[in-house]
Amino acid sequence: MNWKNTTDHYGSLSIAMHWLMLLVLVAVYACIELRGFYPRGSDLREGLKTWHFMLGLSVFALVLVRLAIRLVSGPTPPVRPTPPMWQQRLAALMHLALYVFLIAMPLLGWLTLSASGKPIPFFGLQLPALVGPDKALAGSLKEIHETIGTAGYYLVGLHAAAALFHHYVSRDDSLQHMLPRRGGQAS
Repeated sequence: MNWKNTTDHYGSLSIAMHWLMLLVLVAVYACIELRGFYPRGSDLREGLKTWHFMLGLSVFALVLVRLAIRLVSGPTPPVRPTPPMWQQRLAALMHLALYVFLIAMPLLGWLTLSASGKPIPFFGLQLPALVGPDKALAGSLKEIHETIGTAGYYLVGLHAAAALFHHYVSRDDSLQHMLPRRGGQAS
């Protein structure tokens, strides 16, 4: 199992980080969506919010690791057959939007908690506030965080739809690059 990218496949670290990021992101969204089923102030609702905060900050840590892996794992494998230039540009723009989303959302959440004067929990640690308490700022940041959070559903959905489009309609190998290798295949 090769951790570096090859000419026809992403390396094992890139693949693992891609799918781990998806799982953590699903958990972040699940926590915040499920909290609505429980009464305000209930232990379960508060627990889901805390997990949302901690998993959201995990996304931030993981995206930094993923960017470091991207720097050292070598060039990305080219898609074959080569898609039209407009699709290549759109794909690059989508990846940029996803990375901005994965960095901005946890930071906005951290800033919102900071401006609200609330603790910033992270798996037994308490992270420092990034700004001082400011109720108006907290409200504005929360609104931005929620709006971008809604847009995130569309970003992730479009990314998945594009992968399926490439696989089933364009019939290129882009999706296969990000799937784990089977059995005895060399990387």
